[in-house]
Amino acid sequence: MAAAMAYVGHAGSLASPEAKAAVKQIEIDEWNHRANVLALMQKYEVPVSRYLEVRCWCIGKIIAFSCYVIGRFMPYFFAGKLESGNVCEYFVMIRCFRELGIREHDEMLYEMGLKEKEHEVYFLKQIKDDRALPLFESLFSWGRQKAVNDVDLDHPVAVPESHHYCKGYKEENASSPK
Repeated sequence: MAAAMAYVGHAGSLASPEAKAAVKQIEIDEWNHRANVLALMQKYEVPVSRYLEVRCWCIGKIIAFSCYVIGRFMPYFFAGKLESGNVCEYFVMIRCFRELGIREHDEMLYEMGLKEKEHEVYFLKQIKDDRALPLFESLFSWGRQKAVNDVDLDHPVAVPESHHYCKGYKEENASSPK
């Protein structure tokens, strides 16, 4: 929810109709992903956290507003970094479901993971030549040389092998200082 809401502000802050349309499409993709994940949660009777809903709503609104005041680079940079991590969330879900013997969601989760990678690539492309990128990449471990995931859109693996993506993602994040 936070990402989708943030993209409302991001798109609104852009001057180019083409850029607005691209970010608006990413927002739509995020709402679709949310609907798919909520359907899975309902199917497996996983409750929705009211606290997280309110928190994500607030974060999304704050980021949406900030897009109008922080310039062009940072919304693209942080959206790309966010999407880079979101890629792994779907491949980790594939692994978790497979550990339970459930494979019926593999295709949907795979497609959502690849879509997140497309978002990441789009955002990076918008800032790849910005002079601030090397500094931000060194500070936030994402950019031209660094990614949170190991998905290669030019050479994606097939759905049955996709559980190999993002190995260690949760472990790396869990051991990182908060």
